[in-house]
Amino acid sequence: MSIKFVSWNVNGIRAVGKKEALKWIDDFKPQILALQEIKATKEEIPDNLFNKEYKELFVSSSVKKGQSGVAVYSDITPDYYSPCYEVDVLKEGRINELHFAKIAFFNVYFPNGKRNDERLEYKLKFYDRFLEHIEALRKRGYSIIFCGDINTAHKAIDLARPKDNEKISGFLPIEREWLDRVEKTGYIDVFREFHKEANRYSWWSMRTRARARNVGWRIDYFFVSQDLKDKLIDSDILEKIEGSDHAPISLIMEKF
Repeated sequence: MSIKFVSWNVNGIRAVGKKEALKWIDDFKPQILALQEIKATKEEIPDNLFNKEYKELFVSSSVKKGQSGVAVYSDITPDYYSPCYEVDVLKEGRINELHFAKIAFFNVYFPNGKRNDERLEYKLKFYDRFLEHIEALRKRGYSIIFCGDINTAHKAIDLARPKDNEKISGFLPIEREWLDRVEKTGYIDVFREFHKEANRYSWWSMRTRARARNVGWRIDYFFVSQDLKDKLIDSDILEKIEGSDHAPISLIMEKF
């Protein structure tokens, strides 16, 4: 038996609802659907996004209305849920933390650092707090799965024009170093376990018709702790699914 995850930055769940851009969930049938940048409260989420029924819906909304926000639909009832404010200290609605026995699952919309130096500094501190948090859980015996919009392309292969973006937040050395540290600490970039090829991206600028030209960035990820490696079955980017400036990403692993 396997379990299927989907992670997607929808860039506004009500907008996606109007486009009927989540109807594909009825065919794909992920047991866990993790959405980022929903820009809504739980009460504002449309109830006709898809026909599939989930047992649980967990939402963390930003204290600033209409910004950020994350949601997890789950067929499995967790033993524990938290919006993880010890990491999301500004309460911007950036994390859903769910525990399933000794699996700790995180749906995360990591901050963007492009606005100014202050936001870049906050992004880097958020990165550090998050890694410290999941490492503390690992020391308590938890296996870790985290997914979402990390807002950084890790390596040159992960964006179409690396040389043009070396001084732009999202591909700065200091941001990429954090992803190096994540891997060195013992976490696996699941997509790269199954796909070594270039030209596979998960985000494209809407300003320049970049998606049609595939001038993109891979900034959406699934990571798992090393102890789950043998349970991995597949991971992919679902580039054909439209409705957002991001593509959904998937993970299939043995059921826990």
